[in-house]
Amino acid sequence: MTQVIGHLINGEMIHTNKSNAERTQDVFNPATGEVTKQVALASKQTVEQAISSAEAAFPAWRKTPPLKRARVMFRFKELLEQNSDKICRLIGEEHGKISHDAAGELQRGIENVEYACGAPELLKGEHSKNVGPNIDSWSEFQPLGVVAGITPFNFPAMVPMWMFPLAIVCGNTFILKPSERDPSSTLFIAQLLKEAGLPDGVMNVVNGDKEAVDTLLSDNRIKAVSFVGSTPIAEYIYATANANGKRCQALGGAKNHAIVMPDADMDNTVNQLLGAAFGSSGERCMALSVAVTVGDEAGDALVAKMTEGMKGLSVGEHTNANNDFGPVITKAHQEKVNGFIASAAQQGATLVVDGRNPVVKGFENGYFVGATLIDHVTADMASYQAEIFGPVLQVIRVKTMQEAMQLINDHEYGNGTCIFTRDGEAARYFSDNIQVGMVGINVPLPVPVAYHSFGGWKRSLFGDLHAYGPDGVRFYTKRKTITQRWPSSGIREGVSFAFPS
Repeated sequence: MTQVIGHLINGEMIHTNKSNAERTQDVFNPATGEVTKQVALASKQTVEQAISSAEAAFPAWRKTPPLKRARVMFRFKELLEQNSDKICRLIGEEHGKISHDAAGELQRGIENVEYACGAPELLKGEHSKNVGPNIDSWSEFQPLGVVAGITPFNFPAMVPMWMFPLAIVCGNTFILKPSERDPSSTLFIAQLLKEAGLPDGVMNVVNGDKEAVDTLLSDNRIKAVSFVGSTPIAEYIYATANANGKRCQALGGAKNHAIVMPDADMDNTVNQLLGAAFGSSGERCMALSVAVTVGDEAGDALVAKMTEGMKGLSVGEHTNANNDFGPVITKAHQEKVNGFIASAAQQGATLVVDGRNPVVKGFENGYFVGATLIDHVTADMASYQAEIFGPVLQVIRVKTMQEAMQLINDHEYGNGTCIFTRDGEAARYFSDNIQVGMVGINVPLPVPVAYHSFGGWKRSLFGDLHAYGPDGVRFYTKRKTITQRWPSSGIREGVSFAFPS
């Protein structure tokens, strides 16, 4: 009998059955194309049950001292490290990510847990004595209540840990709706929180699709929603959440460019681009998918060296650590990526390395796309305008750095970008003037560390606050400012109608 993945509500695993009449959806191993499990798709009733559980747990959790909340996170971190092999295996089985890449994802998630362990410091607030005669003023950062996170398939461990550790240590209770395509690792990680000592109801996981999402967006007990996914869905999440009076941060799509200057260290640039473009099969919102070369000499050198470097890349199954990257997530997505490659060639681009239909021995039915390099791409091509989300690097050739920057600034997305150069003046000008939220100088994946914050500009982010780090603390709390006076005994003050100063 096929295993059915259920939900975690009030500390208990809830499985689908005939009585609650929940739908189910197949979960595939993308390396084999086989159905390995099924996942329950939560009904409105199930989601409301999770919200009620979180709402009931909130008053006691809110009053729990930040130090005690942080201690749960310290134990949680230890359990994540102790169970890392199992977590990485679960990621590989349902996402296809190679073991070393899954380990890297998990480590970046653990770093966010480490940041959350600083809750007593992060929530200290501010204090001013004697702002007026015998008057003190201070601010407190109080939790919002029940908050929710909706996360994508491409980072089933890391992206949820951008959200719930910080939300929880700030005193909120949490509802997580992970991707229904690869839910097992996310659910297992949530169970580790219970083992770490988190009270029942503080963390809940509901698997589901649009019905579950719309329930979270419409229920007035949910005070804030965090989302990571495609831009059309991010826009929908943000608009709907706001219409229902919720705080919302919704991170959307990307088209990340790397400018390659004529003075760049080309060997280093190529090594960096190989990992940044093709790692995790390009299914990263920070994947570098466009190289913009300044001058034909730089373009020719980059394409020649990339072509040579790509000969040694290996696509395959997740347990073989010698593989560089694995399959894409679904058969439909494989066809979509292959369609963009075909369209680029049809529109006049040069298909230098064609990664379509690679042969992976023993895994012929897997959803594999090999590393692909396309030269002479132009801004009017469909493959340039869209987020391909696959192992495809496109090369656009321009004459000047200003032309390269204009190309980037004109694109609707503004998530990440970088420049490869030895020229400090060019790097400084680039970082000052590029209209993108995360910038790298000779760093191809400028993903901020846990004690900074992650987020793009333009149509890559809807909302004012970025994910995790200092912005995460602000997002999951509301500021309360208190002004207090204790007049000296025996002194009676007169009435004043002037505005206090």
